[in-house]
Amino acid sequence: MPALIVRIGDWLPRGWPDLFRQLLLYVLADTVYEVSRGLADGRANIAFANGERVIDTERTLGLFFEPGLQGLLHNFDWLIDFANTIYLNSQFTVALGFLIWMYLFRNDYYYFFRNMLFVSMGLALVGYIGFPTAPPRMYPEYGFIDTVNAQSSVNHDSAVAKLFINPFAAVPSMHCAVALMIGSTGFMVCKNWFARAFWAGWPLLVAWVTIVTANHYWVDAVLGWGVAGLSFLIASRVLAEIKPETWAWSREAEQQRAEA
Repeated sequence: MPALIVRIGDWLPRGWPDLFRQLLLYVLADTVYEVSRGLADGRANIAFANGERVIDTERTLGLFFEPGLQGLLHNFDWLIDFANTIYLNSQFTVALGFLIWMYLFRNDYYYFFRNMLFVSMGLALVGYIGFPTAPPRMYPEYGFIDTVNAQSSVNHDSAVAKLFINPFAAVPSMHCAVALMIGSTGFMVCKNWFARAFWAGWPLLVAWVTIVTANHYWVDAVLGWGVAGLSFLIASRVLAEIKPETWAWSREAEQQRAEA
């Protein structure tokens, strides 16, 4: 058994110590993020008022199309099931799988992506605390349907869910922010044309899913993409300067090492 552990450690990109460091960082960051997001709950009146503001803004722009889109697709059960499945898995299963793959097989790019993800979590918390917003699924009077709650065992009202899930964390959409960061990174680092095409379309698919399931307005999706873009700038212009040999995007790091 010890020999196997040593062999696995030799196979890991930076050995066991670095792997444990990454796991600890993610556990701490995710715990702080989820608990802080849950503690930001409790301002229902403000959240519903802000939700109305988002709806009014979309109406003013002539782009309040979400209920109509939901109504158009609601008769296609298989399509709604597909959207629910993607929504429930994109933020955990797909994101976690992508992180593991990046760490093991694209390690030179992993640390930049990790920093970008951490920055986006911090930026999102600012939005959730400063602008709590009720998601579309809480407005059935406008024609929205909570497809995830209707067709799954997810219970947003349980005691555990209330601690770790803020029901008013709609603006920005972290589903869309993470999807854009994963999609753009996957497109850049993958070599297979099919994989590149898949990741290129991933952000649009997730944005469509968040709207069809009534978990986000299209405005949330756009703001989520904005968070992803700002996170990229901070990771590349600020954090990469602190530790360029590891935290810079791999190609930039290679160039800096060559010039040193």
